[in-house]
Amino acid sequence: MRTEMTDWFTQLKNAKKSCLKDKNLKKIHYELENGQQMVEEYNLDTDVLTRRAWKCMGKFADDDKWDIEIGDPEPTYNSKGDEVIKESTGQPIVSRRNTRINLEWRIRNLPYPVETYTVTANTDEHCLVVRTTNKKYFKKLPIPDLQRLNIMLEQANVSFTHKFNTLIIVYQKPKQLLDFEKALYNEIKNVEPESQDVNNCKPS
Repeated sequence: MRTEMTDWFTQLKNAKKSCLKDKNLKKIHYELENGQQMVEEYNLDTDVLTRRAWKCMGKFADDDKWDIEIGDPEPTYNSKGDEVIKESTGQPIVSRRNTRINLEWRIRNLPYPVETYTVTANTDEHCLVVRTTNKKYFKKLPIPDLQRLNIMLEQANVSFTHKFNTLIIVYQKPKQLLDFEKALYNEIKNVEPESQDVNNCKPS
Protein backbone atom coordinates (compact mmCIF):
# COMPACT_ATOMS: atom_id res chain seq x y z
CA MET A 1 0.00 0.00 0.00
CA ARG A 2 1.08 3.60 -0.61
CA THR A 3 2.37 5.74 2.26
CA GLU A 4 -0.97 7.54 2.77
CA MET A 5 -2.79 4.21 2.96
CA THR A 6 -0.20 2.80 5.32
CA ASP A 7 -0.55 5.83 7.63
CA TRP A 8 -4.35 5.55 7.88
CA PHE A 9 -4.18 1.77 8.16
CA THR A 10 -1.61 2.10 10.95
CA GLN A 11 -3.86 4.52 12.85
CA LEU A 12 -6.73 2.05 12.71
CA LYS A 13 -4.50 -0.91 13.52
CA ASN A 14 -3.07 0.86 16.57
CA ALA A 15 -6.44 2.15 17.78
CA LYS A 16 -8.01 0.65 20.88
CA LYS A 17 -10.78 -1.57 19.56
CA SER A 18 -13.83 -3.27 21.05
CA CYS A 19 -16.36 -5.41 19.24
CA LEU A 20 -20.02 -6.31 19.52
CA LYS A 21 -21.71 -9.01 17.45
CA ASP A 22 -25.44 -8.55 16.85
CA LYS A 23 -27.07 -11.22 14.67
CA ASN A 24 -25.38 -10.83 11.26
CA LEU A 25 -23.63 -7.56 12.15
CA LYS A 26 -20.17 -7.08 13.60
CA LYS A 27 -19.67 -3.64 15.18
CA ILE A 28 -16.16 -2.35 15.74
CA HIS A 29 -15.55 0.63 18.02
CA TYR A 30 -12.24 2.44 17.47
CA GLU A 31 -10.57 4.83 19.92
CA LEU A 32 -7.88 6.53 17.88
CA GLU A 33 -4.68 7.94 19.37
CA ASN A 34 -5.84 11.51 18.58
CA GLY A 35 -8.93 11.00 20.77
CA GLN A 36 -11.44 10.49 17.96
CA GLN A 37 -13.94 7.65 18.19
CA MET A 38 -15.38 5.78 15.24
CA VAL A 39 -17.82 2.88 14.90
CA GLU A 40 -18.05 0.63 11.86
CA GLU A 41 -20.63 -2.08 11.20
CA TYR A 42 -19.98 -5.01 8.89
CA ASN A 43 -22.51 -7.43 7.44
CA LEU A 44 -21.12 -10.88 8.24
CA ASP A 45 -23.03 -12.47 5.37
CA THR A 46 -21.32 -10.27 2.77
CA ASP A 47 -18.24 -8.90 4.64
CA VAL A 48 -19.33 -5.42 3.47
CA LEU A 49 -19.15 -2.27 5.58
CA THR A 50 -22.73 -1.05 6.05
CA ARG A 51 -22.26 1.84 8.47
CA ARG A 52 -19.60 4.23 9.72
CA ALA A 53 -20.14 6.89 12.39
CA TRP A 54 -17.90 9.36 14.21
CA LYS A 55 -18.45 10.47 17.81
CA CYS A 56 -19.15 14.20 18.01
CA MET A 57 -17.41 15.99 20.85
CA GLY A 58 -20.08 17.81 22.85
CA LYS A 59 -19.96 20.01 25.91
CA PHE A 60 -20.50 17.13 28.29
CA ALA A 61 -18.70 13.82 28.58
CA ASP A 62 -21.92 11.84 28.30
CA ASP A 63 -23.05 13.48 25.06
CA ASP A 64 -23.97 10.68 22.69
CA LYS A 65 -24.19 12.28 19.26
CA TRP A 66 -22.75 10.65 16.17
CA ASP A 67 -21.97 11.97 12.71
CA ILE A 68 -23.08 9.33 10.22
CA GLU A 69 -20.61 8.99 7.34
CA ILE A 70 -22.05 5.82 5.79
CA GLY A 71 -25.61 4.59 6.33
CA ASP A 72 -28.95 6.29 6.85
CA PRO A 73 -29.04 9.35 9.12
CA GLU A 74 -30.09 8.91 12.74
CA PRO A 75 -33.64 10.08 13.62
CA THR A 76 -33.75 13.35 15.54
CA TYR A 77 -35.62 13.49 18.86
CA ASN A 78 -37.05 16.45 20.75
CA SER A 79 -35.75 17.48 24.17
CA LYS A 80 -38.10 15.04 25.93
CA GLY A 81 -36.79 12.19 23.83
CA ASP A 82 -40.25 10.86 23.04
CA GLU A 83 -40.95 12.24 19.57
CA VAL A 84 -39.02 11.98 16.33
CA ILE A 85 -38.43 15.23 14.47
CA LYS A 86 -38.61 14.24 10.81
CA GLU A 87 -37.19 16.01 7.79
CA SER A 88 -39.68 17.91 5.68
CA THR A 89 -41.08 15.43 3.15
CA GLY A 90 -40.31 17.86 0.34
CA GLN A 91 -36.65 18.45 1.18
CA PRO A 92 -33.89 16.43 -0.57
CA ILE A 93 -32.34 13.89 1.80
CA VAL A 94 -28.87 12.44 1.19
CA SER A 95 -27.73 9.03 2.44
CA ARG A 96 -24.47 7.17 1.81
CA ARG A 97 -24.25 3.48 0.95
CA ASN A 98 -21.36 1.10 0.52
CA THR A 99 -21.19 -2.06 -1.59
CA ARG A 100 -18.40 -4.47 -2.32
CA ILE A 101 -17.28 -2.56 -5.43
CA ASN A 102 -18.99 0.85 -5.28
CA LEU A 103 -19.54 3.94 -3.16
CA GLU A 104 -23.15 5.08 -3.52
CA TRP A 105 -25.32 8.05 -2.63
CA ARG A 106 -29.10 8.31 -2.72
CA ILE A 107 -30.68 11.76 -2.83
CA ARG A 108 -34.42 11.44 -2.24
CA ASN A 109 -37.11 13.99 -3.13
CA LEU A 110 -35.55 15.07 -6.41
CA PRO A 111 -38.41 14.94 -8.94
CA TYR A 112 -36.58 16.19 -12.04
CA PRO A 113 -35.85 13.88 -15.02
CA VAL A 114 -32.42 12.29 -15.28
CA GLU A 115 -31.22 14.62 -18.05
CA THR A 116 -31.56 17.53 -15.59
CA TYR A 117 -28.59 16.40 -13.50
CA THR A 118 -24.83 16.59 -13.83
CA VAL A 119 -22.43 14.92 -11.39
CA THR A 120 -18.83 16.13 -11.61
CA ALA A 121 -15.73 14.80 -9.85
CA ASN A 122 -13.97 17.75 -8.18
CA THR A 123 -10.41 16.60 -7.61
CA ASP A 124 -9.35 19.72 -5.70
CA GLU A 125 -12.02 19.31 -3.02
CA HIS A 126 -12.23 15.49 -3.06
CA CYS A 127 -15.97 15.62 -3.66
CA LEU A 128 -18.69 15.04 -6.21
CA VAL A 129 -20.65 18.11 -7.27
CA VAL A 130 -24.33 17.61 -8.12
CA ARG A 131 -26.06 20.30 -10.18
CA THR A 132 -29.34 20.63 -12.02
CA THR A 133 -29.73 22.53 -15.27
CA ASN A 134 -32.80 24.29 -13.84
CA LYS A 135 -30.64 25.54 -10.91
CA LYS A 136 -33.05 24.05 -8.38
CA TYR A 137 -30.46 21.89 -6.62
CA PHE A 138 -26.74 22.05 -5.84
CA LYS A 139 -24.82 19.75 -3.52
CA LYS A 140 -21.22 18.81 -2.75
CA LEU A 141 -20.74 15.19 -1.70
CA PRO A 142 -17.42 14.66 0.12
CA ILE A 143 -15.63 11.31 -0.24
CA PRO A 144 -13.53 10.98 2.93
CA ASP A 145 -12.77 7.34 2.06
CA LEU A 146 -10.59 8.53 -0.82
CA GLN A 147 -9.34 11.72 0.82
CA ARG A 148 -7.84 9.81 3.79
CA LEU A 149 -5.86 7.70 1.34
CA ASN A 150 -5.05 10.62 -0.97
CA ILE A 151 -6.67 8.86 -3.94
CA MET A 152 -7.52 11.24 -6.78
CA LEU A 153 -11.06 11.23 -8.10
CA GLU A 154 -11.69 10.17 -11.70
CA GLN A 155 -14.73 11.25 -13.68
CA ALA A 156 -14.74 7.89 -15.48
CA ASN A 157 -15.71 6.20 -12.20
CA VAL A 158 -18.89 8.28 -11.84
CA SER A 159 -22.33 7.19 -13.01
CA PHE A 160 -25.89 7.97 -11.94
CA THR A 161 -29.50 7.02 -12.51
CA HIS A 162 -32.83 8.48 -11.44
CA LYS A 163 -36.00 6.67 -10.41
CA PHE A 164 -38.84 7.08 -7.94
CA ASN A 165 -37.82 10.72 -7.30
CA THR A 166 -34.39 9.53 -6.15
CA LEU A 167 -31.03 10.34 -7.73
CA ILE A 168 -28.69 7.35 -7.31
CA ILE A 169 -25.01 8.20 -7.72
CA VAL A 170 -22.36 5.50 -8.02
CA TYR A 171 -18.59 5.86 -7.75
CA GLN A 172 -16.66 2.72 -8.67
CA LYS A 173 -14.06 1.94 -6.02
CA PRO A 174 -10.49 2.21 -7.32
CA LYS A 175 -8.16 -0.73 -6.76
CA GLN A 176 -6.24 1.16 -4.05
CA LEU A 177 -9.40 1.48 -1.95
CA LEU A 178 -10.36 -2.15 -2.53
CA ASP A 179 -6.91 -3.27 -1.39
CA PHE A 180 -7.13 -1.07 1.72
CA GLU A 181 -10.59 -2.36 2.65
CA LYS A 182 -9.47 -5.96 2.24
CA ALA A 183 -6.44 -5.40 4.48
CA LEU A 184 -8.54 -3.64 7.14
CA TYR A 185 -11.21 -6.34 7.15
CA ASN A 186 -8.54 -9.01 7.62
CA GLU A 187 -7.31 -6.98 10.60
CA ILE A 188 -10.68 -6.56 12.32
CA LYS A 189 -11.55 -10.23 11.85
CA ASN A 190 -9.13 -10.85 14.70
CA VAL A 191 -11.08 -8.61 17.11
CA GLU A 192 -13.11 -10.90 19.35
CA PRO A 193 -16.68 -9.85 20.30
CA GLU A 194 -17.30 -8.76 23.87
CA SER A 195 -20.54 -8.92 25.85
CA GLN A 196 -23.77 -7.34 24.62
CA ASP A 197 -23.22 -4.49 27.09
CA VAL A 198 -20.55 -2.70 25.04
CA ASN A 199 -21.93 0.82 25.34
CA ASN A 200 -19.45 2.27 22.88
CA CYS A 201 -21.04 0.43 19.98
CA LYS A 202 -24.42 2.16 20.22
CA PRO A 203 -24.85 3.47 16.62
CA SER A 204 -26.88 0.93 14.64
